[in-house]
Amino acid sequence: MSNRWDDLLTVQEHDTHADQLHHRKHALPARAELEKVMAQILTVEAEATEVEVQRRELGRSQQRLEDEIASLGEKATAHDKTLYSGTIGNPRELQAMQDEIAALRRRVRQLEDQELELMEQIEPLDADLARLGADRSELDEQAGALRASIAEDEVAIDGELAGVVAERAVAAGAVEPELLAEYERLRPREGGIAIARLVGGSCGGCHLSLSAVEVARIKKLPPDEPAHCEECGRLLAR
Repeated sequence: MSNRWDDLLTVQEHDTHADQLHHRKHALPARAELEKVMAQILTVEAEATEVEVQRRELGRSQQRLEDEIASLGEKATAHDKTLYSGTIGNPRELQAMQDEIAALRRRVRQLEDQELELMEQIEPLDADLARLGADRSELDEQAGALRASIAEDEVAIDGELAGVVAERAVAAGAVEPELLAEYERLRPREGGIAIARLVGGSCGGCHLSLSAVEVARIKKLPPDEPAHCEECGRLLAR
């Protein structure tokens, strides 16, 4: 094998290593875990939003009851003051006012019972929101740890990749521009492997056997003349 094929095979080795590093960086296990955690966060957020809507609706109902209770209480208190102020002397008017005060007090008790029922409905919703908030905090913590892990792994991979790229540049500098250009043209088309060894009668790239006639033809070529696999089209180093 001549030096030109050695140099190009070295370039291929570095490119393959770089491809593997890019794949490893993209396929870090922590990324898949982070995706799962983010999906769980979305689920928790959706559930929390639904519960919050119910909680706000009940809260508004509770506030309306409290406002009405306060208003009726103030009215009953005002009537009490008037009743005991001595300004009303007519017995019928006094009786009517007493009856109205009693009705106001009954209405207040009814509203307070309704408010109590609302509070009983609100209590489990508040518990759900507290639970969901705790779940969200835990998931956020997990996501943060995973992001830190990913960032650390990326730094390590990028460091290794920088070394591979530098070594590749040195190796590529020893390859003739025309041959390197053909290599670069073939690489995307051939899944990243543009040159492979001819081992016996088989291509080391596609692992298919070449015809005996083709193998004989390639063996007769000058050592520096490019040869291609008749099955996949890759350059063959021999």
